Amino acid sequence: MMNSDKYPSKLLQDAVESIGTLPGVGRRSALKLALHLLRQPVENVRHFTSSIDRLRNEVKYCSVCRMISDGDICGICSDAKRDRKTICVVESVQDVMSIEKTRQYTGVYHVLGGIISPIDGTGPSDLTIDELTARVSSLASEFPPEDVEVIFALSGDVEGETTEFYIYRKLAPYHIKVSALARGLGFGDDLDYADELTLGRSIANRQIFKP
Repeated sequence: MMNSDKYPSKLLQDAVESIGTLPGVGRRSALKLALHLLRQPVENVRHFTSSIDRLRNEVKYCSVCRMISDGDICGICSDAKRDRKTICVVESVQDVMSIEKTRQYTGVYHVLGGIISPIDGTGPSDLTIDELTARVSSLASEFPPEDVEVIFALSGDVEGETTEFYIYRKLAPYHIKVSALARGLGFGDDLDYADELTLGRSIANRQIFKP
């Protein structure tokens, strides 16, 4: 009788261990997924693995906002209908996707790539804060500063607030408008878990940022 901790095939074991490295996927789920792939037509699996390979090797990050893109500049930044004077600052690409689903925001974005977290070893230099400052500086010289707005859409925990305060101080010399999503509207601090209606309202009801 086979030991429950072992597999009948080393190839299957390797596949399960690889799939199990994905977030939220335990050993049982990884085994189920591996066996599912094993039952699929070869062409389906080849297309699946090819898509993952191309994602890792060919995807780009927008040179303006750091959103995922197939080209040097993402579709949002290249859209002439978007208000480039209004920049929503988010932690991740997934946050951009969550806000876009609301269809309530017509500005552009800036993806920080994380938040300041000394415990995790993440400091300001690990984020795209300097790039954001450069964007704001350019806009403030092109438009009246009061027409330029930066919206904080970060988590409401200590790390998120620390990041907002740090960026606020960096942007202070440009005298632009700085605001933050309305809080206390019944959604969690993680934008990915906020329903579209409530998140849309929090954007529309954003408030002036007060450090």
